[in-house]
Amino acid sequence: MRNLKAPLAAAAVAALVLAGCGTTSERTSAEPQAGSSKACKGADGKYTIGMSQANVAEPYRQRMDDDIKAAAKEVPQFDVKFADAAQDNAKQVADVENYLTQQIDLLIISPNEAKPLTAVVKKAFDKGIPVIVLDRKVEGDAYTGFIGGDNVEIGTAAGKFVAEKLLPSGGNVVEIKGLAGATPQAERNQGFAAGIKPNPKIKIIATASGDWLREKGQAQMDALLKANPKIDVVYAHNDPMAEGAYLAAKAVGREKEMKFIGIDALPIPSGGIKAVEQGRLSATFTYPTNGKEAIAAAKKILVDCGTIEKTQTLQTRLIDKSNAASIYAEENPTG
Repeated sequence: MRNLKAPLAAAAVAALVLAGCGTTSERTSAEPQAGSSKACKGADGKYTIGMSQANVAEPYRQRMDDDIKAAAKEVPQFDVKFADAAQDNAKQVADVENYLTQQIDLLIISPNEAKPLTAVVKKAFDKGIPVIVLDRKVEGDAYTGFIGGDNVEIGTAAGKFVAEKLLPSGGNVVEIKGLAGATPQAERNQGFAAGIKPNPKIKIIATASGDWLREKGQAQMDALLKANPKIDVVYAHNDPMAEGAYLAAKAVGREKEMKFIGIDALPIPSGGIKAVEQGRLSATFTYPTNGKEAIAAAKKILVDCGTIEKTQTLQTRLIDKSNAASIYAEENPTG
């Protein structure tokens, strides 16, 4: 705040003192973050955080909740409540409204779809409640911070892997997409198209929506197999749908005719890293759950009286047969 004129600087200091904050921090913009000074009571405060999850039928989202829970145990001031919207936009809106009635100190939300959740997220933000959006975005910028992977970048990396490694001479691809209306679905599709573009011999011959779920991915792949006698690669927007597609192909004896790739790379026995190591998937791409980063951001806002970046982008990496075993061991050091 060195560049502010003296009266403004004095006012800013007074505001911090009135808010009871014990520390100050550099801000990324001249505007204060909504809810940050109001919510912060410092290290002596107790804080209730509401976590609104799109659904926990996806292993990725259950892992996100588990990571939030584990990280929050390390912050004694935090009490985190969880709600599962079960892929129902109206229920997720009601979950957030319920949190507002409970007067939570901070909201963490991973929206089922962007547009239907935008208004209630803005409502929380406008009430002065800090809002951390995870993984899937809302429309506009009425939130405190967004934490997630770059889904266009992930899709592009998947496309390049197909174009350069799996199908350098060209071939037929089917794409199994996530839930329509969820921002990662559109971005993973956009990125993949860009990644394969330098190889004009690759054709996306069919697409289907598996809604992020293994069972739906399997059912959609069953239909795609019946309609398409030659499929070289299946690109699924997450690992459960890729595994479902593999099972559908295996059921009709066609799994060896094609390669399967997904996204998430959960370091659990049923996750994508093991699926690559065991040969069902040719590749997956890490997609961090953002759980520990969300709690770190909440601590910075509520306990440290600081501010967070408007966008925190977490990195991805390719996992194939060459590194799957070592990365799984790295992610599970105790076995």
